[in-house]
Amino acid sequence: MASGKEIRNKIKSVESTRKITKAMEMVAASKMRKAQDRMRVARPYGEKIRRVAGNLSHALTDYSHPFLVKREQVKAVGLITVTSDKGLCGGLNTNVLRLALGRMKEWDGEGKKLLVTAIGNKGLGFMMRAGADIVSQVVGLGDTPHLEKLIGPAKAQFDAYIKGEIDVLYIAYNRFINTMKQEPVIEQLLPLSGDMVGSNSSNRWDYLYEPDAKSVIDDLLLRYVEAILYQAVAENMASEQSARMVAMKSASDNAKDVIGELKLVYNKARQAAITKELSEIVSGAAAV
Repeated sequence: MASGKEIRNKIKSVESTRKITKAMEMVAASKMRKAQDRMRVARPYGEKIRRVAGNLSHALTDYSHPFLVKREQVKAVGLITVTSDKGLCGGLNTNVLRLALGRMKEWDGEGKKLLVTAIGNKGLGFMMRAGADIVSQVVGLGDTPHLEKLIGPAKAQFDAYIKGEIDVLYIAYNRFINTMKQEPVIEQLLPLSGDMVGSNSSNRWDYLYEPDAKSVIDDLLLRYVEAILYQAVAENMASEQSARMVAMKSASDNAKDVIGELKLVYNKARQAAITKELSEIVSGAAAV
């Protein structure tokens, strides 16, 4: 059995760790509320522009934007991975990267080329270790997503799609369900079709374009990809703070349990030492 001094030092060490995890839990809870508010504010715009863009894919117009054209053969795939820059958020990053890795193996088995854009330090490190072809990256986003930081790396994928270097583009991120649940998903970003947003050819919308169809469609589809990208990052950030708060709370609770067990062991060791001393005193007195 360890000595009383060793146990006391261990208790102090665990108590210090618990103070840190408790502080991180409170910080994550504060950031989580702000991230959730930001995400919920962005959701209506993202859902609406998805539906408008989906209806646009069935609109009757002579102009067809490259984002609306489905390729007959898919020879190359683009993938945007959205992860956090920091760890200590449970299995959040592991789950979405495991999902992405599974799809990457499928594409590799089918002989499809893969181009990757990594948003977040964890995803970047994973893709580098996996040997993926990384065409662009962005790290250090902080606690608030900024579209000007995101659109540059993502544009590398959009340009590759327009040039025909990739035939389909996916985005992988964690969708926020609630504080206790975050769902890793991979969604098709390009090409856009009405089926992706619940629209169908039986409910086609016909539009009048001012000043012309090309200007309106080009601008609208640019806003569409920007909105979906921003929404994915906002969802992932809300998921990150929720997962970190839960993980730190679990760590604090576990530290509390460990401290209780160590105190019990310390008391037993102390009681054994006292008993031993009493026994030695009684034996000495009897010998005298």
